[in-house]
Amino acid sequence: MSAALPILRIPVGIVVERRKADSPWVDFIWRSAAALPDEPDTEAWTILREQEGTTLFYAGSATVDLYVSETARYRDNLASGIPSIWVVLSPSEGAWPYTVAAATADPAEGEGFTEAADNLVEAVPMPEVVREVIESFIAEHHVEREFVKRERRRADPEALARRQHESGQE
Repeated sequence: MSAALPILRIPVGIVVERRKADSPWVDFIWRSAAALPDEPDTEAWTILREQEGTTLFYAGSATVDLYVSETARYRDNLASGIPSIWVVLSPSEGAWPYTVAAATADPAEGEGFTEAADNLVEAVPMPEVVREVIESFIAEHHVEREFVKRERRRADPEALARRQHESGQE
């Protein structure tokens, strides 16, 4: 994510699945199941469907923020064949065990959210209308940047020898 302000914010609704666990240590397994285009006019944690030990909830909303500096990553996401939105659920002390913390179309940012071990980060299919908005954003803002490989400086054995001698090592 860039320190700059996003150029475009796309609202999405997040659907979460709670499945009965077959484990003596946990009762349920939680995961993000879908991103809905726009924010539905529904209360967070409304049950959408219950069936055979699995419950789908509308967990709340998030925004997918788009930055000009990240258009290459968005383009790579769309070109992957399975465009995704990475949804981040963070542990909560409230009535529900998780809150919707973030949603992103940037694969690198999604991966970065996994560094907090308590977060649940899941890539879910990107809604078609969101994909179209991101495609338009890329078309309008992407600038191809040439990759420049840095040339490594050769080690100077004389300089290395001088440093060792000056520090008293021999």
